Amino acid sequence: MTQSQIWLYDTTLRDGTQAEGISLSVEDKLKVTRLLDDLGVHYIEGGWPGSNPKDMAYFERVRDLDLKHAKITAFGSTCRVGAQPQDDANIQALMNAGTPVVALVGKSWTLHVTDVLRATPEENLRIVRESVAYLKAQGKEVVYDAEHFFDGYKDDTDYALDTLQAAVAGGADVLVLCDTNGGAMPWEIAEIVGEVKTRFPDVTLGIHTHNDGGMADANTLAAVRAGVAHVQGTLNGYGERCGNANLCTLIPNLELKMALRALPQGNLANLTRTAHAAASIANQTPYRHAPYVGRSAFAHKGGIHVAALRRNPNSYQHVDPELLGNKSRFIVSELSGKGNLLSKAEEAGIPSEELRNLPDVLQRIKALEHQGFTFEGADASVEMMLYRSRNGYKPPFEMIDFMVVVEHRERRGLFAEATMKLRVGDQVFHTAAEGNGPVNALDAALRKALVPVYPRLAEFDLADYKVHILDGDAGTAATTRVLIDVQNGTRRWSTVGASANIIEASWYALADAVEYGLMILSKG
Repeated sequence: MTQSQIWLYDTTLRDGTQAEGISLSVEDKLKVTRLLDDLGVHYIEGGWPGSNPKDMAYFERVRDLDLKHAKITAFGSTCRVGAQPQDDANIQALMNAGTPVVALVGKSWTLHVTDVLRATPEENLRIVRESVAYLKAQGKEVVYDAEHFFDGYKDDTDYALDTLQAAVAGGADVLVLCDTNGGAMPWEIAEIVGEVKTRFPDVTLGIHTHNDGGMADANTLAAVRAGVAHVQGTLNGYGERCGNANLCTLIPNLELKMALRALPQGNLANLTRTAHAAASIANQTPYRHAPYVGRSAFAHKGGIHVAALRRNPNSYQHVDPELLGNKSRFIVSELSGKGNLLSKAEEAGIPSEELRNLPDVLQRIKALEHQGFTFEGADASVEMMLYRSRNGYKPPFEMIDFMVVVEHRERRGLFAEATMKLRVGDQVFHTAAEGNGPVNALDAALRKALVPVYPRLAEFDLADYKVHILDGDAGTAATTRVLIDVQNGTRRWSTVGASANIIEASWYALADAVEYGLMILSKG
């Protein structure tokens, strides 16, 4: 491996949209284009202009974008069997897209030549050579995608190489070796790429892999080590079947592990934001355990790990998360040690000297998790335990008692009513409120009591309410865990409660959520 620059080719807008469950509008595709250009990729494959009106609309509108880094690429196939490129509708659609670069896919595997194209091997070589030559004559940069190349190479090495020679004879700028079925192993990729590099030493080689064997990223890196300089992939690994090589994993591996340049200087720190923004546009949930960019990529739960990280961040992190625009997170659970709580206190801005009885807080967390609580997704409940352990902490309210009644009446139907007695400072408030269910009534009664004292509580919205039955074998006597998300503008926090009584579990989570919100408001 002698190259230092890797050329990134993103196919999220074409291959990525072939993933089940992903469909992008033209406006979506333009948003992703801006993301990719801001990140600094070199090529953006916008779609297949000969396949649908949406892609043609994209190529018309993308011309108006002021792109700083990327070249827009149109994707298509070689001309039809028996046809001439200048007369082929697909080739002409590539021309009409008006892009400076075209990606042309051709057959490398005799199985596809005979069974799919229904052509002779000689005719396939002709349409590869002449299609590339025609597009080059029109002034296009041509990226030639050798479809199923590795399968073809293993089946008939000479013919697979002949297809590459045909593309080179036509003037292709890049030869991309495709593991289209995603079944190759890294050692096979390395060996075959090495052979191709020997055969075509003066031609830029590329790699395009799929993840059917779970090897897309490893195969791509193996190809780079063997001499490939052009790397194709998608954001978050989106793609048909099991997906494509994941640029969000490949880019940091190329730059941080292999010391190669892939993005403009400093742009690596934008990777996490780009990955999450792309997921949002595609209406996908970001994969929290994704390497480098996932929310859990640098999350630490074990007490021994956290204690070591507090002494040296390199002890349990292979890279600095800030290089990727990510951050370390310290999770509190029954596996935690004192270091987890100290780190959580630091995140919350609580000086350690203000905490009292930290071992008691830790033991309480462990005891509550044994009862059914879980604090991994309820950071606000953890912070409240820490705040309550501070010297001189005074809660904004204290519940004295409450009662919830659910009734069904002949004319009114089912409804719920909650009565609540709260202490705020030296005042006691006694309120009642109705709701469409017991938890809604409880929430309404709590707000009715507190809003006169804390008017900004009216800005709090219940964003999510989840119920999890922990021991289903116990039937209706099972322990219930409740997770509540509350938001105030752009800020959102999560709390937890657990009990064999769902009302009590809901109260624990609701009270924590309200107290936490009032506490952060008091801090400004």
